[in-house]
Order: sequence, then structure tokens, then C-alpha cells
Amino acid sequence: MQSRKLRFLIAPVLALLVLATLFTGCVNNSGETTPAPTTAPAAQSISVTGSTTVLPIAEKAAESYMDANSYADIQVSGGGSGAGVQSVGEGTADIGMASRDLKDSEKEKYPDLVQYVVARDGISVIVNPAIPVTSITLEQIKAIYTGEITNWKELGGPDMEIVVIGRDSSSGTREFFSERVMENTDYVRTQLEKNSNGAVQQTVAQTPGAIGYVGLGYIDSSVKALKIDVDGTLIEPSIATVTSGDYPISRMLNMFTKGEASGLSKDYIDYILSPEGQKIVEEEGFVSV
Repeated sequence: MQSRKLRFLIAPVLALLVLATLFTGCVNNSGETTPAPTTAPAAQSISVTGSTTVLPIAEKAAESYMDANSYADIQVSGGGSGAGVQSVGEGTADIGMASRDLKDSEKEKYPDLVQYVVARDGISVIVNPAIPVTSITLEQIKAIYTGEITNWKELGGPDMEIVVIGRDSSSGTREFFSERVMENTDYVRTQLEKNSNGAVQQTVAQTPGAIGYVGLGYIDSSVKALKIDVDGTLIEPSIATVTSGDYPISRMLNMFTKGEASGLSKDYIDYILSPEGQKIVEEEGFVSV
């Protein structure tokens, strides 16, 4: 009797074991067991490169996104707008950053690039804090950068040579400055060319008599941002004046992908354009879209 009871108890246990085996895996034609599917996302990686103006936005957004999504690896680097457009156009980067629109030559060479406006920015004209000048006209800025004005005394400042600081040829900031302020005229030969906004800011801060231009997010206490005199109205570079359209040297900040963004690239750009991402834009000193 006890033996019969034991058999009745063992039978259901064996049945449960068989069912468990079926649910935890399946056997393919070769006799190998295939693991049950998992819902955890696979590791993904993208590279983002280009404009040093867009760089702080891209870096902070990447850090925040990766903190919330452990599967994501977003590598961000600078190099200038020209490098960003070329890299994404030739497929060596997933996203290219640019602080300007595409040139006609770039549109022709890379016809499948798609533009995403992630922020707005104002180009700030900055001087060494020791310079007492507080405002300047667009015409005077152009005259300084062409070499027509060479001394601060010509602008009501001290008898001191103006040290002209600018950006290198791959810079989107320089490209926009050349079109909007310089009207595509040549720069003075003595201009010191720097490869990033940060390098311009640091050089101006450390060089007596220096003048330079940087994105809005690079203004701090180490330099002085000049107000722009527009027909007698002095307009300071700020989020408010860029938002209102009053500041005369403002632009869009862009990210480009080859074709419509997809996968992690799309999720990352969507994150930057979300309320949380646009908060990062504002925290970095730029204007949300």
C-alpha cells in the first residue's frame, strides 16, 4: 500500500519537471538547447562629433542618458562643425554636430544628411576684463577683424594694441561670424586662430588687450561680454535677447544624421529635444527650442 502511494506522489512531480524543462528552453533540430528569450536590451554604441559650441550640450545629455540607460554607450568629441559634417557624411560618426547650417558644397556632397535643431545660441563678443569698453557696433567689430581698427583708444579705451583672437577654418562659429559680421571679407593676418570656444575664452581672459567671440554658453567671470550697439540701443548677449530675436548675432545649433535617425541615435536626439534635454540646454547657457 505504501509503495502504491509513493508512486502516485512521484508521478505528478515528474510531470512538473518535464513542463519546467519545456518552459525554460527548447531543443532545436541539432539537439542543442536554445535559451528562452530575454527582455533586457542589447548593448548599443554611437559616436557623436563636431562643433565645440554644441559639445557641452551633447556631453551632458549623453551622461544623463547613459545614467538612465545602462545599455547605451555614447562617445562625444569635438573637432569643429566642418569635421562633424564630414564625419557623419562619410559614415565615420553616427551624429555630426554643427553650429551652422550646411554649406551648399556639403549639401551636394552629402545629400542624405538630415538636420535636427537642438538649441539656439548667440555669438558673444568678449574682451579681457581690464578693457573698459562696454559696447561695440557690428561695423566696429568688422573693422577690428579686418585690421582697420588696431588700438583700443579708437573705441574710447586705453592706448593699447588690440589682440585679435578668432577661430580656425573648420569652425562653424567662424563660418557664421564670417557671414553675419564680416560679410565674407578677409581677416587681419595677425589674428590668432584657436580650435575651440574654450581656447578663445581662455586666451582672451589671459591676454591684455584681447578680443574674441564665443558661443553664449562660454561667458563667465573670466571675460567681459560686450553689448552690441544697434542704432543706439545696447543689446547684451543673453538667453532673453536671443529668444526675443533682438540680439543681432544669433543662430541655430544642429545635429545631423545620415538619413533619418534610428536606433540609439534617434533615442538620444529625442532625449535632447525632450523637456529634460532642453533643461540641459538652458543649464549650459543656451536657448531651448
